[in-house]
Amino acid sequence: MKVVVTGGAGFIGSHIVDALLAGGHEPIVIDNMCSGSRENLPDGVIVHEVDICDHAAIEKVFAEHQPNAVTHQAAQMSVSRSVREPLFDAQNNIIGLLNVLDAAQKHGVSRFVFASSGGVLYGDQTEPAPESTPADPISPYGITKWMGERYLKFYSDEHGMETVALRYSNVYGPRQNPHGEAGVVAIFSKLMLKGEPARINGDGKYDRDYVYGPDVARANFLSLTQPLPKKFNAFNVGTGVKADVNQLAAHLKNNCQSLLKSRGVSTVVPEPVFGPARAGDLRSNVVDPALIGQTFGWKPSVDVATGLKQTAEWFAAQTH
Repeated sequence: MKVVVTGGAGFIGSHIVDALLAGGHEPIVIDNMCSGSRENLPDGVIVHEVDICDHAAIEKVFAEHQPNAVTHQAAQMSVSRSVREPLFDAQNNIIGLLNVLDAAQKHGVSRFVFASSGGVLYGDQTEPAPESTPADPISPYGITKWMGERYLKFYSDEHGMETVALRYSNVYGPRQNPHGEAGVVAIFSKLMLKGEPARINGDGKYDRDYVYGPDVARANFLSLTQPLPKKFNAFNVGTGVKADVNQLAAHLKNNCQSLLKSRGVSTVVPEPVFGPARAGDLRSNVVDPALIGQTFGWKPSVDVATGLKQTAEWFAAQTH
């Protein structure tokens, strides 16, 4: 099966490429390399350095390859940037999605998987939220993800395309981009391994559901390859377990300190510093992944303590 992976040179997308290759499929990567890197991809993978906002370029890729399926990971992914620049957010997350959906429909793609976000759709949730939770996005980023799901349902209803919205919780892991505002685990790891303090927004008492990147890739693989119960489907992809940013920082501080010590580096990782709260941040968000477990047998295989350790080790390996 030929599968277009938008954002395929990025953090989650490159793990999806790995899963597709392991399953005997042919990934075709579309990425503007804004945050992705060819170093994330194995040799021989087809890569088109194209922006999803370029309709003609997207159409050309689909016309050339005639793919069977799409997993759409490319997006503007910063909540705070969406608050500052809602137009930029909409251009990428709505118009960009429509460019890919339009090309997919025109060239007979049978299944389309979309990276949505349970982390922003449901608003503040202190208990694991199921998919039936009413959408209540408070940021432009969340609004565009919700609109993206509505467009998926339209393409299913109007054109018969099988579509899946995967509502990610907070994804982290190896290859995550530490530059910019999204990806707290990557940002903290990079700073701490340099002996610099992590900067925590607000009081750090922001509960999140952290799910490991390769587990998210496996959810995409199953959504692309397994029978679906309906034409349009929405699944939470998370752990149902929450941790706050202060706990996250403490875990990573211990991991990074141990890694530095094992390498004979005498640097002491300092305590985090606290700054102002970020606009648009929820206090608590956690999703219930029971439905994707019942449908595909998916469940998270890496707990947060193990995942944070493996992520810190990956970042340490990149700097030595």
